[in-house]
Amino acid sequence: MQVDTICAPATPAGKGGVSMVRVSGPSALVAAASLGGASVARMGSHTLKLSTLKDEEGIIDQAVVAYYKAPRSYTGEDVVEFAVHGSPYIVQRLMRALSVLGVRLAEAGEFTKRAFLNGRMDLSQAEAVADLIAGETKAAHDLALRQLRGGFSSEIENLRLKLLDFASLVELELDFGEEDVEFADRTRLRELLREIGSKVDAMRASFRLGNAIKEGIPVAIIGKPNAGKSTLLNALLHEERALVSDVPGTTRDTIEEVWQVEGMKFRFIDTAGLRQSPDEVERMGIERTLRKMGQARVWFYLFDAGTMGVEEAREEVAGYLASLAGVGEPGREAGQDGLELPSVVLVANKIDKAGLSVGREGDVLYISAKQGLGLDLLEDALRELMPVLPDENTLVVSNARHDEALGLVQADLRKVEEGLDMEIPGDLLAMDIRSAIEHLGRITGKILADDILGNVFSRFCIGK
Repeated sequence: MQVDTICAPATPAGKGGVSMVRVSGPSALVAAASLGGASVARMGSHTLKLSTLKDEEGIIDQAVVAYYKAPRSYTGEDVVEFAVHGSPYIVQRLMRALSVLGVRLAEAGEFTKRAFLNGRMDLSQAEAVADLIAGETKAAHDLALRQLRGGFSSEIENLRLKLLDFASLVELELDFGEEDVEFADRTRLRELLREIGSKVDAMRASFRLGNAIKEGIPVAIIGKPNAGKSTLLNALLHEERALVSDVPGTTRDTIEEVWQVEGMKFRFIDTAGLRQSPDEVERMGIERTLRKMGQARVWFYLFDAGTMGVEEAREEVAGYLASLAGVGEPGREAGQDGLELPSVVLVANKIDKAGLSVGREGDVLYISAKQGLGLDLLEDALRELMPVLPDENTLVVSNARHDEALGLVQADLRKVEEGLDMEIPGDLLAMDIRSAIEHLGRITGKILADDILGNVFSRFCIGK
């Protein structure tokens, strides 16, 4: 099959000191030599060359050209990278010159997709590249880097091979069906199912932590109108992000912003005030607030310390928690009733008007968002609610696609165990074992599916 040579800017658009344009494919060095001359054509692998790039109009730029010969490159193909001066005009002209030479613009994620297809990394490692680029915190960076190094892939492949060995033995029995020969020890198969099931269970249990590290922990700022929710969000962010007014019901939609505490990302959600309202638009905002409350892991219940007491605030929160099951996010798994209740921090605001002092009493924080007093107490409360971050040897699942596949593996393993209990024929056992093997293989790309590849690489930027 003819493989195109592709190119794309590998640095963000705009002016800067240096911009990089990446080329990958069988004609990469030929194209580079057409622009940079004979000295570029003679370049050895993993070398740099200062070269004057020219097109039919004249000099484009003086650039540093790097060459990586296949298969020792990111994509496993011949790769050339041009480091040019960071002018949008230079980048556009270089890209146009490459196009004239028959090099086409890369699709989103196509460089990494080629790396996967050429065996430079598996599918879960390719996804880790996207996570590494998107990571906004140290915790997210460290987690993506560990997955990129292949620890997760190795564990998945180990489980897959163990099941594959047993599936082969079970299927071998089918060739000797008339002789009633049993190659696969059923007792050992039960032990293997328990061993693999335990590891899959642990991986799925880690997804809650992994997803929190990757996506951030949602924190809903809730309370009655005019409690100071938007003022608090603005104070935490040190900018006027949310509209503040003395008129009740000003906030009619949720506003989300990110705040970091010791390498962990918290997604603060400023919500509409909770009350009965005749205004249809405000009611829609309140309904959205209730949905966000159901998705949040932490609630900051803000109340005006001058007009509401702590016990009244507790009663309000208890009522929302009691009704949460009716408005929570469908399918959340935790707790005996299938819904994990959020951690609640009571925040007594406007203490400057109520004549109270900054401080903390149990789960109640006394602050003044308008005056910026006691904000450090909120940070301390979040620090206490932070999950224990994993060490470098702890396996953590952070990808929803992986978690979904592991859930299917769990279901397949249960079917195999039920089949053993019912003493069903080996060919039926083999079908369920093979199904588990396939779902494990889809995580790392051992089992290919075009829809999976399209979904994975569509999340990448062009140039990676």
